[in-house]
Amino acid sequence: MGASAAFHLTRLGITDVVLLERDTLAAGSTSKSAGGIRAQFADELNIRIAQRSIAEFATFEELTGAAIDFEQSGYLFLLDREEDAERFRAALALQASLGVPSRELSVDEALAIVPQLDPDGLVAATWCAEDGRATPEAVVAGYADAARRAGARVRQGEPVERIEVRAGRVQAVVTPKGRIATGAVVCTAGVWSREVGALAGLEIPVEGERRHMWYTPERGGLPSPLPLTVDFTTSFYVHGEGPGLAFGGREESLEAVAEHAARRLPVLTELPIQSTWSGFYEMSPDHNAIVGEAAEPSRFLYATGFSGHGFQQAPAVGEHLAELVAGREPALDLSPFALERFERGEIRREAFVI
Repeated sequence: MGASAAFHLTRLGITDVVLLERDTLAAGSTSKSAGGIRAQFADELNIRIAQRSIAEFATFEELTGAAIDFEQSGYLFLLDREEDAERFRAALALQASLGVPSRELSVDEALAIVPQLDPDGLVAATWCAEDGRATPEAVVAGYADAARRAGARVRQGEPVERIEVRAGRVQAVVTPKGRIATGAVVCTAGVWSREVGALAGLEIPVEGERRHMWYTPERGGLPSPLPLTVDFTTSFYVHGEGPGLAFGGREESLEAVAEHAARRLPVLTELPIQSTWSGFYEMSPDHNAIVGEAAEPSRFLYATGFSGHGFQQAPAVGEHLAELVAGREPALDLSPFALERFERGEIRREAFVI
């Protein structure tokens, strides 16, 4: 998100930009992400963000010169509860009204896409061929390199220690390497946004939720490309990853995830595990993004709380942040995602969080 904002600032002609990373680029949750990109959401704003982001992912190499392995191999949601099927049907209608080519599938149609699925208990599925995946680390590097070529400075291994505020306005950021005078700060620190916001006297309500993934170097005869396939009730998912497969869910142990895999995709339990890793979802109170600019201190902007869909929304949200910094009329009105909604009690819940 920060690399995207830096890139889009340079696209608007603002090149006096410093991108600070306390470790190395993408070393946080981004590199642990499944890299999924989808328009199958229940919230209209998330759908519009997805459409704008997918368009940028599709032209990413042309924009930045970086290959990101973008593939539109689809998202397949598997539903085993009629109440979920009804919610997805309502979302499909909303998606269709906005031009998203998602649709409901019968169980047989879902099996035609992934024949190894165990259909026991399934009542329906949804599918969108324009959804897909990209390599998160490549996206970060592509944005950062393009921003650097345009004049932005990318400083790694440099955490923010203090944010200077005077008369209700941001004045500077202080790191172990010195003071950086600035008229605007953009906080895109993911699960650590609460701590960064506190440096400016702002309370950002995000909490970390650890998610684990596993990788097998074999495919077990599963089709290639394999859509990102989600068993919605359990959040178990699997997708192609290079020559093999990556999979995960809400559970922290392989044994617990394997129970869901055995029920829905038995072949996966027969494959060897080569590696595992984990990262954080930064969960907001309503599982929707927190994006905007603080009333005080002024010129403190933030984008966090994406609850698992931050990577895929980085193009559109980074563009939005750049427009706010530049004082431009935003292409998308994301003001309903502003922090103040929680003070007003205006919860805006995203139902389709994996």
